[in-house]
Amino acid sequence: MIVVCGEALVDFTPAVCGDGPGYVPHPGGSPYNVAVALARLEVPVAFLGRVSSDAFGRVLREHLARNGVDLRYLREGAEPTTLAFVHQARGAEPEFSFYGEGTADRLLTQADLPRALPPEAAVLHVGSLSLLWEPSASTLESLVARERGRRVVSLDPNVRPALVRDWGAYRRRVEAWVASADLVKASRADAAWLYPGEPLDRVARRWHDLGAAVIVLTLGEEGAWGWTGEGSVSVPAIPVEVVDTVGAGDAFTAGLLAWLWRRGRTGRADLAALPAGALGEALHYASRVAALTCTRAGADPPRREEVEGRGRHGGPTCVRI
Repeated sequence: MIVVCGEALVDFTPAVCGDGPGYVPHPGGSPYNVAVALARLEVPVAFLGRVSSDAFGRVLREHLARNGVDLRYLREGAEPTTLAFVHQARGAEPEFSFYGEGTADRLLTQADLPRALPPEAAVLHVGSLSLLWEPSASTLESLVARERGRRVVSLDPNVRPALVRDWGAYRRRVEAWVASADLVKASRADAAWLYPGEPLDRVARRWHDLGAAVIVLTLGEEGAWGWTGEGSVSVPAIPVEVVDTVGAGDAFTAGLLAWLWRRGRTGRADLAALPAGALGEALHYASRVAALTCTRAGADPPRREEVEGRGRHGGPTCVRI
């Protein structure tokens, strides 16, 4: 099992609704997307986080259940659901406007954590806004500190610059998370914002020296690049007709974790000894999962049969606001 921890929110993506502009609501949040994508890839996965008891929260809970995500660690609160409005320009990273003050997902506390995770929980994945918003950030830090060494810790910082008030303090905190992680996946935009002008291989070396065994960086249209103590490898992007890139990075993360899980590479030693060729296979699989996600609006990752080329998928519902 993989336990994914963090925020759950609703993304609103631009759409044409009838004779005017509107938005399509999609269940979202980076860790939430990773959990759904893993379930669709037929990997046992549980989601650890808080959702609201409001209508959006019920949608989030039902979407997890419908996709087969284990809900044993899902908590509920009376606070509202975080909303995120997506602004997407062709060829650019998506921008988000967040409405999340006092919302359910950011209020994860020590009381919400399970006393212990089961032995079959091989990987603990954390990241994104939950590393930025309190008290969820400190709560998850304590969980990672407790579980480190017992299972692989996977990290995706998924940086949101517009929400960061103190760049230096935030970078130090990210580096503390990296020091606790075994696997770090980030985007080139994340690395460039955290380390302006620094080459990617130097960023990877920095994170490896902090403690990460495997570092993976997604490069948008140029594909993905990975680094281990055994060497580095890059893979090209898979060409598709892009609808939007919302959730593509999360789908990539899920694809990477799914590949490692299926091949039993879920120990610290397994990652440290991962050959560059095997990492290249993992990156190619993850890239395919991400590419298929880009072919439809919102964070809507593919199922395993689609990754293998057999699936069909329907469209979203449009809501005008």
